[in-house]
Order: sequence, then structure tokens, then C-alpha cells
Amino acid sequence: MNERDSEAVAAQLVARGYTLAPSEDTADVILLNTCSVRDLAEQKALNKMKSLAGVANKERRSPVLGFMGCMAQSRGQKLIDELPDVDLVLGTQKFHRAAEYLDNILAGTREKIVDVAEEKDSEATIREHLLNGSAKKSVSAFVSIMQGCNQYCTFCIVPYTRGEERSRAIADLVDECRELVSRGVKEITLLGQIVTSYGKRDVPLRDGKSAFVQLLEAVHDIDGLERIRFTSPHPKGYGDDLIDAYARLPKLCESAHLPVQSGSDRILKLMHRGYTREKYLGIIRKLRAARPRIGISTDIIVGFPGETEQDFEETMALAREVEFDQAFVFKYSPRRDTPAAEMPDQIPQRLREERNQALLQTINGIAARKYEDFIGRQAEILVEGPSKKNSARLTGRTRCNKIVVFEGDERHRGQIMDVKITRAGSFTLYGDAAILM
Repeated sequence: MNERDSEAVAAQLVARGYTLAPSEDTADVILLNTCSVRDLAEQKALNKMKSLAGVANKERRSPVLGFMGCMAQSRGQKLIDELPDVDLVLGTQKFHRAAEYLDNILAGTREKIVDVAEEKDSEATIREHLLNGSAKKSVSAFVSIMQGCNQYCTFCIVPYTRGEERSRAIADLVDECRELVSRGVKEITLLGQIVTSYGKRDVPLRDGKSAFVQLLEAVHDIDGLERIRFTSPHPKGYGDDLIDAYARLPKLCESAHLPVQSGSDRILKLMHRGYTREKYLGIIRKLRAARPRIGISTDIIVGFPGETEQDFEETMALAREVEFDQAFVFKYSPRRDTPAAEMPDQIPQRLREERNQALLQTINGIAARKYEDFIGRQAEILVEGPSKKNSARLTGRTRCNKIVVFEGDERHRGQIMDVKITRAGSFTLYGDAAILM
């Protein structure tokens, strides 16, 4: 979500006549798009801004400095009170105001601006795409279909920083996706805080299909589009209509990022997740019945308040049973003004770290075996461009969301091709150019 918001702001600025600076050392404007999900993210943003201001003052430069996003939304004026070098604080419903406010600041008044107010229809303002400056350089794109969250998990600050769920119109989204495809995009990832909640209050069921499935069908009909993905869903959004969509929509990739957070029913209830362990496992079984080779990743929080050794062992057992392809494991981080921060039996940091390492070791061991199973198999990939670690190689993703690195040249960019997997690394597969099909 933050990456997409940042891209839209950058595209809006470029359209206004701004140019992308090669580095922060030469930039006239530096905006930090912030996250509040964990305290570490906020501290990194604050420290980064202090560093930027310190360097600018030392070099006698005065770039416009600003915060955007969730931390900006939650802290507002306090950020300028604490960091007087900051000029601009933009909340989560104000990204589209960045160019206007920067123009005012750069006009010479240097008046500080804080805007964290709600704004009607702001969900429809994140639609511009930079595509790395050239349609030839981007074969995949993110499309924001909604803003906000109504789930109110007890550990999460997002509903307070992003507001209530607000969904865009299907026709508007299809137009945006069609425009991206006309610019060379082959794969689109639909984004939402809980993407499967799209249109629940606005779009009625049609033939038993939810608004989100109706959107998937509409995007699926776009000529020239090769692949569709989405993130992040919620387990309670996986109805039979969505399971069926995996089986009948060939452009919908067999990949699902399905956050479980805990394997303990007691902890899931304390988290206000709205499903049970067995319900979650039932969804996994249905997905694998619909698409046997589906790649499944997840999010898990360890050390939630009151988590006992038994609760943690139930999470470990669930990880072994599901055999995730990948999991993002987080140590619980108390967030101010959330119910979990006030719960009794907060888990000591040392124990959180121990459980984090134990779960990671289990999940990574399972994932390593699953990656090794690809060796000798053909994998269909969408070639995205040069590898980040070795520009002499190309990289792409399988339909089940595995990264593949192989020898090739620029002419392969944007192509769908089969690569035979020759070896597996840490969450990366490798193919041999000599046996490109």
C-alpha cells in the first residue's frame, strides 16, 4: 500500500512539472511515506528525518522536508513540534494534495502545513502511475481499489490511521487497469487494506458473487492483461465464490497471501480476527483442491499479550500442517491507543524474540524443501527485467509467486515464458538460459 501511494504522489508531482532527483543529497523536496503498524517503522522514519535535516543544515541547504502516511496521520502537528525542520505533514487521505501544498511552500512563504483531515472520495485519487518513468520498464503494476479498514483487530492501528473502508467504482478501476495494459503492463495486483472487503456496503451480490469477485471478473475481461494478483485479503473474505474464481479465471494467479496471525483459537479471539483455526485450515484445503499447486504465504504475530507456550505450540503446529511457501513472522509490537496495548500479561521481549526465531526456523525449513521441489520442473514466468542483485541476469515470477533468476537479455522483458528450474536458493529459483523453452 505504501509503495503504491508513494508512486502515485511521485507521478502527480512529475505531471505538475517536478522531476525525480537522482538522490536525496540533491533533492529540493524529500517526502517520507510512513507506516505505523510497528513501533520500529515509526522510529526508523523519525531517525531518517533527523538525519536528513542534520545533513541539510550542515551543508547549508534547505530542502522541503515532509512526512506522509500513517505516522503523519496519527501524530499530525506533533511531528513539526518535535522536528521544526519539517515543513509538511500529510495524512492518509491527503496524498493527492502533495503537489498543491509543495507549490505553496516553494512559492517563498515557507509556511508549514499540516493536513490530516478526512476527505470525501479520497479513495479515488490514488490512480496515477509512474511505471519507473517508462512503460517499457514496468510489466507489472499495483492498483489501489479501496482505502481504510473496518476490522479493528486489537493489535492494529490501521483503522485509526486509514479510516473506514471506502471502495472505488468497478468501472473506474477497469478504466485504470485498461490504461495500464495499453502502456505495456501485463500483470496487475489489486490492493486494499482488506482487499476481499471491497464494495461490501456498495455493491450487491450478483449471482451469488461478492463485489470483489465481480471486480476480478471485470478486470479479467481486459484484453492484453496476462495475470491478476491481489493483496492483502482476510480469511473471512474467502467465500466459495472466491475459491471458485481461482478455479475458473485463468488470469488469476494461483497465489494467496492469507494472514493467519495465530494458530490458537484463544489468541485469535483476543485479536478479534473473526475466524477459528479450523475455519482457516478449511480455506486452505479448498484452495488447494481448486488449484493444487497454489503458493500460500501468510503473516504471523508471536508474543501477543497472554500467549502461552500452548498457544505458541498451536501456531507451530499449524505452520507444520499448512506448509506455507513463505511467512512474514513479526514480534508483537504494542501500538498506542489499540486494545492489545492495554491487555494484561504482556510478553517479555526476550520471549518474543525466542518464539520468533523458533517459528522462523520451522517455516524456513519447510519453505526450503518446497523450493527444492521445483528443481527439474518447468515454470511459467513473467519476465520483469534485470535482477536487483545481478543486472546481467533477468528476473521474473512464477504464477505461484516464486522469484526466478536466469540468463537472458532485454528482449525477454515482458514476455511470458517457460524456464526449467536448475537450482534453488533462499526464496529464489534459478533457471538455465540454455534450456529456455
